[in-house]
Amino acid sequence: MAALDLPVTLRLMSDADISMLHDWLNRPHIVVWWGGERPSLETVREKYLPRVLAQDRVVPYIGMLGDMPFAYAQSYVALGAGGGWWEDETDPGVRGIDQSIGYAELLGKGLGSKLVLALVDVLFTDPNVTKIQTDPAPNNLRAIRCYENAGFRSEGIVVTPDGPAVYMVRDRPPKK
Repeated sequence: MAALDLPVTLRLMSDADISMLHDWLNRPHIVVWWGGERPSLETVREKYLPRVLAQDRVVPYIGMLGDMPFAYAQSYVALGAGGGWWEDETDPGVRGIDQSIGYAELLGKGLGSKLVLALVDVLFTDPNVTKIQTDPAPNNLRAIRCYENAGFRSEGIVVTPDGPAVYMVRDRPPKK
């Protein structure tokens, strides 16, 4: 597939992306890892509209493969995330990330790692970001491999509001 050679970039998500995101979040390969339920369009609208996410300090992105939307990604400030998340975090520079590829046929082709690398590059343009963390389920080996390929290292198992997770981090690269 020649499309796999296209660049992977990010753009900020807009309100116009909600129906596409709703479609993706209802696909079996995402449902299994992203909440376990098939959300309604209204639920996706209430939870993922960019202005709604901004209230929780979450920045939503659409991953682009060339000019084709193919993935969702988000970053958030870990400190004060609420809901039982990262309650021991004291560094305001830590960002958490999540991502998913919208099309099952694009899984296992290295695009997830390219997406994560694009997100890491965006986040580290902010000099206040000290490290980036993520928390895949321990049995989500594809996600763990994706993050490892993007330079993340595992720091063990943590308990999150969603259950056990592999705590993975990537530190800011040293200045040259």
